[in-house]
Amino acid sequence: MSLITYKKPTLHDIPAMQNLVAPEIETGVILARSNDEIATNIRSYFLAMDGEKLVGFVALHIHSPLLAELRSMIIDTEYRGCNIGSTLVEHACEEGRRLGLKEVLALTYQQRFFERLGFVEIPKESIPEHKIWADCIKCKHFPVCNEVSLIKTL
Repeated sequence: MSLITYKKPTLHDIPAMQNLVAPEIETGVILARSNDEIATNIRSYFLAMDGEKLVGFVALHIHSPLLAELRSMIIDTEYRGCNIGSTLVEHACEEGRRLGLKEVLALTYQQRFFERLGFVEIPKESIPEHKIWADCIKCKHFPVCNEVSLIKTL
């Protein structure tokens, strides 16, 4: 592993992004996103690169002028435990602060990871309703979901 760099993606990165996330989509840990959906939201993503190899990414999806959500976070299995996820979350939160957001939401199976980064658990009932219907209904685990809702004040 060489020096990990972080960058905003281009549309040419979409195939590598889809390849990296495919196993987690298969297990239902991450929701599938079409190439068109990723392209439409390409500016919300942050990539982690090991040279030319994509090793992780996350998206900062804005729900309102005050609230965004971290989505589709994935780290290549060979690179987990190397602080890449924490750095991606930092980049996303930094951009959220710059944009004027007040809070960032995470729906996750990785509760401890997000708690270490300053997120606190909240009741799922407090998640914006449009989030549930726009995304959760697409999930293979809906309506029986074991994800935890966490939020961080920026």
